Amino acid sequence: MADTTEADPLPTAVAVTVLTGFLGSGKTTLLNHLLNDPDLGKVAVLINEFGDVSIDHLLVEKIDENTVLLESGCVCCSVRSDLVEAMRSLIAKRADGRVPAFERLIIETTGLADPAPIVHTLMSDPLIAGQYRLDGLVCMVDGLLGNATLDSQDEAVKQAAIADRIVISKCDLSHPADLKALQARLGDLNPGAPQICAAHGQVAARALIEAGLFDRNFIAHAAHWLNDEKIKNHAHNHGHNHDPGIRTFVLEADGPIDFMAFQDWLETLLATQGANVLRVKGLLNVKDVDRPIAIHGVQHVFHPPAALASWHGLDQRSRLVFITRNLSEQAVRDTFSAHIPGQLVSK
Repeated sequence: MADTTEADPLPTAVAVTVLTGFLGSGKTTLLNHLLNDPDLGKVAVLINEFGDVSIDHLLVEKIDENTVLLESGCVCCSVRSDLVEAMRSLIAKRADGRVPAFERLIIETTGLADPAPIVHTLMSDPLIAGQYRLDGLVCMVDGLLGNATLDSQDEAVKQAAIADRIVISKCDLSHPADLKALQARLGDLNPGAPQICAAHGQVAARALIEAGLFDRNFIAHAAHWLNDEKIKNHAHNHGHNHDPGIRTFVLEADGPIDFMAFQDWLETLLATQGANVLRVKGLLNVKDVDRPIAIHGVQHVFHPPAALASWHGLDQRSRLVFITRNLSEQAVRDTFSAHIPGQLVSK
């Protein structure tokens, strides 16, 4: 982690939305709709090819000078250099007029992709980190086959668990009881992520964008996911019938925290359990700092802590929302107390 930096309320970096979801969930249909929504603004798109046949390419209606296709497969660790090159190329082409100006980028992953490496690239690669900022992870879930996919595909479970927004496709075709069961399951996996039903692949762009750390409404979003009763009550519900390894819980601490001790704790936790810490969001009350410090990470990758403008009436306790896999709340609490004793609020 790095020293805290002040969040720019009107960032100039290109906002990036990562669109993920398992095979057949409806990502391309949603993307086609979004590209016709004026609220999306000036947008560029990176679309992944899978194998030798450009199946996704053939299904996308708008392929123009604002679109770059990655030819070497899904976005994952093995092709991250291609992603970096494509993103750098877009910036260079925008600068010299080869592509029209754009303010937003959508990266559509293949259904088998783990979105975490994309986040790692956005946050850590020196070639693009100053040009782009992560706005949010949007996960598509098939409203007809979603439960079966979650039963059989661990990657689909992870995609839903780390998302900022969950879009359920084919809601118009789903049986109401089956849809309700899927929504309940997704609520267990990721209680802080708003669920949006899409009929015929249509969702308003404004429902999916500005979900990240630096958008204008971050404090409002923070108030939602820090105070959401679904999150607060989730730790007391141990009836995970389908996905027992996934846990969501909140750590609360009284009084200002020593930031160096916090940083030492988090680095230790990530060094030993990084693969099992799927998502962390939170605000810290730090000693000698009169503003909240925003913490935001996916697995072992964390954005540099950012000082927000003010608390805006929020409770000034430090609060961290965790989504973990095969890592218990008690284990995380024990490590926190070992590094920062006496400040955790009792469960």
